[in-house]
Amino acid sequence: MNRGSMFQFNGRRSVLFVVLSAALLMMWPSLQLQNVVQAQEATPAADGATPAAEATPAAAPAGGDTTAAPAPKVESRSFLAYIARACGWFWGPAFLLTSFILVALIMMNVLQVRRDVLLPTAFVEEFEQKLNAKDFQGAYEFARGDDSFVARVLAAGMARLSRGYEEAVEGMQEVGEDENMALEHRLSYVALIGTIAPMMGLMGTVQGMISSFDIIAQSATSPKPSELADGISTALVTTFIGLILAIPAMVFHGILKNRIQRLVLEIGMVSEGLMGRFAAVGKQQK
Repeated sequence: MNRGSMFQFNGRRSVLFVVLSAALLMMWPSLQLQNVVQAQEATPAADGATPAAEATPAAAPAGGDTTAAPAPKVESRSFLAYIARACGWFWGPAFLLTSFILVALIMMNVLQVRRDVLLPTAFVEEFEQKLNAKDFQGAYEFARGDDSFVARVLAAGMARLSRGYEEAVEGMQEVGEDENMALEHRLSYVALIGTIAPMMGLMGTVQGMISSFDIIAQSATSPKPSELADGISTALVTTFIGLILAIPAMVFHGILKNRIQRLVLEIGMVSEGLMGRFAAVGKQQK
């Protein structure tokens, strides 16, 4: 081996030795700390003392019973029980009564605002058949005996047909507006609950916050969170229930109102189409 290669090999070995020495110096503190910890774990405590984990509790109960006292059990309760307790004796029955009324109103309006009730196809077909057969008196009696929206409109128009077609149309419009107003009035109670329910929740929120601040004001020291929990629960739960009642009420009110408007428009078109054949009566009288 020549001298150049020897110097090159010695240089590489020197660099490797420096790197290993630096790595050992960096790892030395951690290795020393690990050895100390292992020595402390392996060496028993001085003067025959037992380790802290095996030491006898300082406050052992009398009679030599060294068993630990059981931890207190946390009382579990359902969500409905929490809601009922937070609402209390006033807001609980109030919201329950409001929910029953809301469900009854929604069901009543849903059953009433239907095509089969307001604009029955069977009635329209039979009424048209009587008109085609020139049985006008029979058609009038048939309309008076039916309880649907369109039947009342047609009966009012035929009752005034002797005064002319324009009077008949005016009579149909008056009855149609009256029936439409009755449907909207019945539906307006759903909107009323949708407006009142958040106000009830807001009132419960104010009541709960007042009770919590009253506890803070009467306490000489800082009150415990558990002492303020009842008032805060009342405030949050009443707001939550108020929104639960208001949102469905507003949704159903919007849907049913649009349905009423669509059916009323369709009833007007059908009734005017059926009574249009009497338009010549007004022209003859003129």
